[in-house]
Amino acid sequence: MNRIAVIGAGQMGAGIAQVAAQAGLHVYLSDLSVELAEKGKAGIVRQFARLVEKEKLTQAAADSAAANIEPVAGYSAMADAEIIIEAATEREDIKRAIFAEIGKVIGPQAILASNTSSISITRLAQASSDPARFIGLHFFNPVPLMPLLEIIRGIATSDDTAAAAQKFGAAIGKETILAHDSPGFVVNRILLPLLNEAFFAVSEGLASIPDIDKGVRLGLGHPMGPLTLADLIGLDTLLNVLKVFQDDTGDPKYRPAPILVKYVEAGWLGRKTGRGFYDYSGPEPVPTR
Repeated sequence: MNRIAVIGAGQMGAGIAQVAAQAGLHVYLSDLSVELAEKGKAGIVRQFARLVEKEKLTQAAADSAAANIEPVAGYSAMADAEIIIEAATEREDIKRAIFAEIGKVIGPQAILASNTSSISITRLAQASSDPARFIGLHFFNPVPLMPLLEIIRGIATSDDTAAAAQKFGAAIGKETILAHDSPGFVVNRILLPLLNEAFFAVSEGLASIPDIDKGVRLGLGHPMGPLTLADLIGLDTLLNVLKVFQDDTGDPKYRPAPILVKYVEAGWLGRKTGRGFYDYSGPEPVPTR
């Protein structure tokens, strides 16, 4: 495998492009415009510079990895990519529209993958040109640091596609697990109810935001508290995932906490907007309530 494509140059897409480029793969990085794709690459180059500064990467390796990333506009440049990974926003209509367009240029042996964290792979595959070559590749944020790649087979995904996905994961240095096509798959199926319960705890005044985070971090051995993690992931993303869970299962236990809905309505989406459960405008994050 030599060439891949990543659609979406935001936080997740850029992270996927970074690890693939560092693994020696040529990466076509696409977004709504070539300017946005170039902005995504510029962010990756800054990450490389930080790694060089910390002596975790040599300058030669950073330059080589940066040269592997090719910002592109549209999808025609991806015709020779062996894996095309969609990393767009967590909305099914947007993803399906992308897959329909990709079907016009994808190679006859190439694999099409979605980085969705919750939406049915089987359902998304219906919008692809060949459901047998469609699979879920769920990376975790931040992609360069998180060792896991969750691989999800749809009902039509072929054995060859699943094997190629596992081989790709190994090539970029990730540990892989195979999950069935069920809402949230494995990790988010377990994580989202925990985060949502933390949101309800904030609403009920069960404890302060820092103490809720501290309690889970120290009491359960988590590397960060649930509210800090939620702000890092993005509150809008979490709300969309919970809505998918609720719609797909009909189970009221996935009802999003009202405070999450209100924060998203206010545009308080977490770190990416500077405010969520914490305010990030100062030198140190402070709780918003």
